[in-house]
Amino acid sequence: MSVFRRRIEALAAVVGAASLGAEIAAARLLAPWFGASTIVWANTIATVLVALSVGYWFGGRLADRDPTLRGLSRIVLAAAVLLAAVPFVAAPFLRVSVAALDAVEAGAFVGSLLAVLVLVALPVLLLGTVAPYAVRLSVADVDEAGRVTGRLYAISTMGSLAGTFASALLLIPLVGTRRTFLLFALALAVAAVPAMGRRFVLAPVALAALVLLPLGTVKAAGGGRVIWEKETPYQYARVVQEPDGTRRLELNEGEAIHSLYRPGSYLTGNYWDEMLVAPFAARVTPPRSVAILGNAAGTTARAFGHFFPSTRVDGVEIDGALTDVGRRLFDLRGPRLHVHTADARPFLRRADRRWDLIVVDAYRQPYIPFYLTTREFFTLVAEHLAPGGVVAINVGHPERSDALEKVLTATMRAVFTSVVRDPSQDVNTVLLGSDVPLSARTLRAAAPALPVALRPAGRATAARLAPGLRGGDVYTDDHAPVEWLIDESIVKVAAEGHR
Repeated sequence: MSVFRRRIEALAAVVGAASLGAEIAAARLLAPWFGASTIVWANTIATVLVALSVGYWFGGRLADRDPTLRGLSRIVLAAAVLLAAVPFVAAPFLRVSVAALDAVEAGAFVGSLLAVLVLVALPVLLLGTVAPYAVRLSVADVDEAGRVTGRLYAISTMGSLAGTFASALLLIPLVGTRRTFLLFALALAVAAVPAMGRRFVLAPVALAALVLLPLGTVKAAGGGRVIWEKETPYQYARVVQEPDGTRRLELNEGEAIHSLYRPGSYLTGNYWDEMLVAPFAARVTPPRSVAILGNAAGTTARAFGHFFPSTRVDGVEIDGALTDVGRRLFDLRGPRLHVHTADARPFLRRADRRWDLIVVDAYRQPYIPFYLTTREFFTLVAEHLAPGGVVAINVGHPERSDALEKVLTATMRAVFTSVVRDPSQDVNTVLLGSDVPLSARTLRAAAPALPVALRPAGRATAARLAPGLRGGDVYTDDHAPVEWLIDESIVKVAAEGHR
């Protein structure tokens, strides 16, 4: 095989890797701002496919105009430069998008999101031109067209496979999203330069220098200071510390707080406090055991260990990095605390014990995993509750929107005989479910025996406790359109805000 063909095949392999690697990195680039829902993934995949399709068409025309390896390499180098620019140029658009989401301005939100996707589309479009261009250069005789084309597409596909696994399993966890873009851009530049001449050697050198630049924070931290951040295998996570020492854990979008630590206190003034008194709506004695599905950095687990030291606490968190930072920065500890690195539902399915209280708090704002909203899931929960046990689920939702709460209430009612609500925050409602009666009267009766610091939370929760809302659909594993429901709620709230 000639050196000429080997160079073309090398370009095809590297371009295949960069195309799919950029797709994975693009979804990760959006996750800290918009979350990692299937909607974001669908938009990202659709953008890449459209860009590749246009690139295939455009590449065929370019190849006929300039059928040279230098012409092909010029396109690859241009794609490398654009790909390297994506994480830097995208930042202003992302800030506008988050500001629009904060103000619930759906039009600006969608427009900015589309702008970011266009930024990703440009380099991918150029990468798409490579396939027909490479075929045009490699086919010397019509008799070998099928064989040569098949080999190039096989090489490109294997490169795509390598790029997918390299970005998802190696690069993003180890070096982060920005450097993942830069490393794929560097690989493209290195593959393109041999056919371009010596003066273009500066391109990969410049890209290598960008890789070595220190990273800044992904998002501004308001009045606080980012004291820890990490791209974990599951999400972007960071800890922000306020001047008074208060620490908050933010995941992905950074609009919601997933764990909170106040020096010298075990209470938060937020929905985590309601979880501590929730079981007393069904009983007057402390729970003997608690499972927290979605433990994050352990706000609830830490408080249970302090106020109820005899209670066994099982904190379940899919992302082990959050447990680690909980121990380091959120005082995550307890006399009978057991932490588990596992996904919530598989953990329950494998578990051979029952709990008096199961807390479900596993949001990736603004979405809850669909498989934690279904009748099958709550049936599994019921099977792991001790007699008289309670499930408490944190329902995050847009302000003035109760669509998700109604759906979860209806689904819980399909399993539990008693379902009540505690609308503790404008954007959080705690739902309680049990096979025994849940009532404010029981909670008020238990309040005087609670630890002194918890009594105000017990009385306040009892005052808010009310029957669950009516009107929602029952979700199942087969049909649980959570993301559509949340997106519709956001748009509806935005429309009402403009009236």
